[in-house]
Amino acid sequence: MRVSLGLPTHRVDQGADLVSGSAIGELSAAAEEAGFGAVYVTEHPFPTTAWLDGGGHHALDPLVALSFAAAATRTIRLHTNLFVAAYRNPFLAAKGLSTLDVLSGGRLVVGVGAGYLEGEYDALGGAFATRNDDTDAALAAWRAAWTGESVVAEGDGWRAPGNTMLPRPAQQPGPPIWIGGNSKRAIRRAVELADGWSPFPTSPAVATATRTAALRTPEDLAGRLDYAREHAASIGRTGPFDVAFIPRGLRMGAGEPVDADAVVASCAALAAVGVNWITVAFAEGTRDGQLAQIATWATDVLPALAELEATPVLPA
Repeated sequence: MRVSLGLPTHRVDQGADLVSGSAIGELSAAAEEAGFGAVYVTEHPFPTTAWLDGGGHHALDPLVALSFAAAATRTIRLHTNLFVAAYRNPFLAAKGLSTLDVLSGGRLVVGVGAGYLEGEYDALGGAFATRNDDTDAALAAWRAAWTGESVVAEGDGWRAPGNTMLPRPAQQPGPPIWIGGNSKRAIRRAVELADGWSPFPTSPAVATATRTAALRTPEDLAGRLDYAREHAASIGRTGPFDVAFIPRGLRMGAGEPVDADAVVASCAALAAVGVNWITVAFAEGTRDGQLAQIATWATDVLPALAELEATPVLPA
């Protein structure tokens, strides 16, 4: 089992200590040295003030932030978690993603979400009501552009009468795409159009706020993965198929020691139902605190997780 570590690019309250090129580079290099499989960033280009006042957060642009991580590292993967495809023209998004994949030597993992902030969609010119259909259309447009062949296609607000995008991504036929969200629509999107699924644990209250389905336990997750298998069988989809999730046992307060046994036990239960990646983020509000947590995970958690092999979700 591999681990994607969240970079604290949303902690704008801490200034350059956490939100700067040097912070991204130092934390990413430390994560690579420690044995993390990826670093991830979130995004909110222009959130509503009401959402921010209610506990929301800002974030750096994901592709710019991950370019700093790429420049400071050699092997660790670069993970968008999550990139809201329908906020953007699909071909501009495809160009940015392929550029990062080329410049990093093929290390990008594109976690994609449909988004849930209607006010942010309004500000960015996206269509909230059709965001699911627009996300599906964007994924198809990316795949077409990444072939390097002439594209003739049309979607809501765009038309390609015969256009070509080069260079192609370093990874072919393109960087792996993981679909975020807990709904059956998200699962079908992952099976039909992507390379993996990235749900997240949610209570009913959080599920309502983020416009997705509640999901709490490994048993809940196993049921959703059964649905993924059934849908895959119905369309003839086979593996590989990545699944990323958040384990239990993480400490939510700054300065709290990691409960390594609880994390490893949770990950073992997740691996048994098909999870092969986990995503984690640390609450520490300083760079030194983040680095200390990375070092602790390197000795107390990551070696045990490296021994876990996930049950394949889809047959090869």
